[in-house]
Amino acid sequence: MKVAFVGLGVMGFPMAGHLAKAGHQVAVFNRSPEKAVRWVATHGGRAGASPAEAAAGAEIVFLCVGNDDDVRGVSALVLPAMAEGGIVVDHTTTSATVAREMAELAGGSGRWFVDAPVSGGQAGAENGQLTVMCGGEAQAYERAEPVIAAFAKAVRRMGGPGAGQLTKMVNQICIAGIVQGLAEGLHFAKRAGLDTAEVYEAISKGAAQSWQLDNRWRTMSEGKFDFGFAVDWMRKDLGLVLDEAGANGAKLDMTAMVDGFYAEVQASGGNRWDTSSLVTRLEKPS
Repeated sequence: MKVAFVGLGVMGFPMAGHLAKAGHQVAVFNRSPEKAVRWVATHGGRAGASPAEAAAGAEIVFLCVGNDDDVRGVSALVLPAMAEGGIVVDHTTTSATVAREMAELAGGSGRWFVDAPVSGGQAGAENGQLTVMCGGEAQAYERAEPVIAAFAKAVRRMGGPGAGQLTKMVNQICIAGIVQGLAEGLHFAKRAGLDTAEVYEAISKGAAQSWQLDNRWRTMSEGKFDFGFAVDWMRKDLGLVLDEAGANGAKLDMTAMVDGFYAEVQASGGNRWDTSSLVTRLEKPS
C-alpha cells in the first residue's frame, strides 16, 4: 500500500520502518529533516519536504506527533493531499475532542480519520509489539488494521471517533497507579533493610506481578531513569485524563495525586527521566 508517516521520533522512526519491511511504499516527513534523511538511508522510500508532499496520493497517512495542535495542523495539510477515500491514522496521544474534530474534518473531504494511540513504549515500537487502541468508523478501521499490524501485537477498535483516546487515558490512569505503588514498595523495602532482588523474586510470581515490576524494579533500585516514556509526556497525558474527568465527572483522586508527584519530579530536574523516576521523590533526605 502507498502510505506516509509524519513524525519520526523514538516511536515513529521504528514504526515507519516496520511498514517498509512489510513491503509498503513509505514516504516520510519529520520537522527535523535529518531524521527523515537518516530514515530513508536505513529503510528506503522517500522523504517529503512537507507533510503534504509526503502524503501526496497516499492511501493511509500515519501521524505520530506531539499534541492536539500538532494533529490539527498536520491533518489540515495532509488531508487534501492524500488519495480520495484515504485514511489518517493518528498514533499521537491527544484529547478525545480533537479526535472527533479531525474525524469530522476528514469526513467533509471524503477521507477518514482513526485515532489510534499506542502502548508499549520505545521497545514495543522497535520490536513491532505495540498495543494499539483505535476509535473511528468500522469500515476505515477494517482497512487500516492489517497495515497497523506491521508494528503491533494487538490492535482493537474501541468504538467511534475518540474511543481510542479514551481507552489510552484508562491505560495511563492504570500505569500511574502501578508505578506509584512500585515506587513506594521499593522505598519501603529499602527502609526495612530487605534485599530488593530477593523481594522481587518473592513477589513477582504472585498478585503483585506487573510489567512495571518485571521491567523497572532493578533500574529503579539502581537510580537509572533513561528507559522509555518521559515524565514530561506522562504529565501531558495525565493532563488530558484529568481534563476529560472534569468533563465526565469521573473521580480520579489517585491520578491527580500522582500527577502532582510527577510535577515534583519535574521541579527537581527530571523532565526527561522515565516515569519510574517517581521513586526519586521518596528517596530525598527528609
